[in-house]
Amino acid sequence: MQAPGLEEDMTATDSNYLELATPDGDTIKVLRRAHPRARRLRLTVTSGGAQVSYPEGTHPAQVFAFLRKHADWLERKLDELKLDHSGPPALKAGVPTLIPLRGETTRLQWRDGAYPRVELDGERLVLSLPKPHNKQTLPAARSLLHSYLQAQIRRDVSRYLARYTTELGRAPTGIRVKPLKSLWGSLDSRDGITLDLALALAPLDALRYVVVHELCHLRIRDHSPRFWALVGSLYPDWQAQRDWLKASGYALKAELARLVQA
Repeated sequence: MQAPGLEEDMTATDSNYLELATPDGDTIKVLRRAHPRARRLRLTVTSGGAQVSYPEGTHPAQVFAFLRKHADWLERKLDELKLDHSGPPALKAGVPTLIPLRGETTRLQWRDGAYPRVELDGERLVLSLPKPHNKQTLPAARSLLHSYLQAQIRRDVSRYLARYTTELGRAPTGIRVKPLKSLWGSLDSRDGITLDLALALAPLDALRYVVVHELCHLRIRDHSPRFWALVGSLYPDWQAQRDWLKASGYALKAELARLVQA
């Protein structure tokens, strides 16, 4: 049922999308995702489009009201990204773009600088590279982004390891972080954990779930009910994060590819 008073600017186009009419006559299509263990409504914008996620059972009126409240922000972010149907825009030297970073929409900004560096400045991730831009600029930018994202994951993972290895009584022999084609993480025969670099773009809760998942494999190497019970004992919210990764995984890996891979 449509929320009262919203019929003029919000419609449900199918089971997966909502359409928000803007004052200038355009229409914004927003993917909607309900998660049984989500704690709040979340609106994100990436090159894959706009998505609103919310706790399962949330009344449609609440979702509609949330989108209307953030309509100006949503329109501005989409306009900055200039989304079309040709897929994620290529990374271009000097051209700002929007990216997901730790689950939040972040503006990737370029700046002239004497030395190559990347830093978070408020809601912007700033790439500083010397001019003039040439054929080496983009590879240098990709290398900087790769190192930055890897450092973010390692910093966050170190906190989770300190907590969960104590609870499990087990610890991995090492942590590797690199782009993975399909997996989010793996545990090798020598108890080394590999994590997908794309997790740096995901919400911290999703990264936490993957870390807990792989750590639990140190004790139980299969996906039996005992394994999932162990995961749940350490991180009760694991199912919501697994669902989020299933829904957003393709777009997240595509984002990583355009940022760090030629």
